[in-house]
Amino acid sequence: MGTTSTDCWSIFAPLLANAICCPQLEATLAILMGQSSIDTRTLALNETVSKHCLSDIEKILAGQGAANNVNKICSIRPSNLTEGSCPVKDVNEFEGTVDSSKLLSACENIDPVKECCDQVCQNAILETATKLALKASEVLIIAGSHGITEHSTKVDDCKHIALRWLAGKLEPSRAKEVLRGLSNCKVNRVCPLVFPDMRHVAKGCGNDISNKTECCSAMENYVSHLQKQSLITNLQALDCATTLGMKLQRSNITKDVYSLCHITLKDFSLQVAKQESGCLLPSLPSDATFDHSSGISFICDLNDNIPAHWPSKSQLSAPCNKTIKIPALPAAANAQIGLYNEDVIFYVLFAASAVTMMLLQSFV
Repeated sequence: MGTTSTDCWSIFAPLLANAICCPQLEATLAILMGQSSIDTRTLALNETVSKHCLSDIEKILAGQGAANNVNKICSIRPSNLTEGSCPVKDVNEFEGTVDSSKLLSACENIDPVKECCDQVCQNAILETATKLALKASEVLIIAGSHGITEHSTKVDDCKHIALRWLAGKLEPSRAKEVLRGLSNCKVNRVCPLVFPDMRHVAKGCGNDISNKTECCSAMENYVSHLQKQSLITNLQALDCATTLGMKLQRSNITKDVYSLCHITLKDFSLQVAKQESGCLLPSLPSDATFDHSSGISFICDLNDNIPAHWPSKSQLSAPCNKTIKIPALPAAANAQIGLYNEDVIFYVLFAASAVTMMLLQSFV
């Protein structure tokens, strides 16, 4: 709970929501449910109890410094603590339906980098969830989109049941590593940014870019809107660059405007005020830390100017085939403040009062 309250600190929760706060909150809820199932023998709450529990959790987190609306920020509802449409919630029934030893073996120790590509634990969870979903009926045979949708929803709900069971079998610290590792695979697969209308870029960079100055001015103005949204990981930035590039190509911009206008990956993340340097979070799961004298700190890269690559067909394949070498974490995980390492990663200490002003300035 302490880690979650720090990761979702009131000032930073909206900015760290996608990569740090919400994955940690979701992991904490699964761990609380899993650990309680040791005594209750159930992996879900009813709707009434879930409302009280979720409210209590939010109040406890807020009392420790987290945002008082963290459930809203992370779109967590009381129904997230129930079984949803999954037909199994009893621990004994769960273990009698699936190969629980196989699930535990596949997920008790995961490599947060290899898992995203090899999907050993993810496949075991999917297999488990599918068996649970089929407990009530054989909907896979049902023709039509309604049956497919219903089955898909049941499988998704049963995945949460499987994760809670897993969290009950592991020590909380180990469960946190596993659950955050799994969420990490989802986080880095999708660009969380919202792309506004790009007619001005299409106009400035159209006609085979007849005016470089006009084109780059339009690009810089467009990217400046993206820089006011949130902190993202370096792999998310890579996905965002690909997404934007594809949208620009569909707007009949064929030339590589990233190279032309010197657009880098850090240009897609929140900028640190007057430094005008994008803060890219590491792609591996990380947490914020709290110090009574210094405030809140977290690791991000302010200095590595990795060029944003103009998308090609080969780049649009599976995320495990990315050709750009990006460090997942600083080489020196215990680096001192201001210490650079060979990957040019910078450990940034943000004092809560100071960074608030800087971040507010970046929104102006």
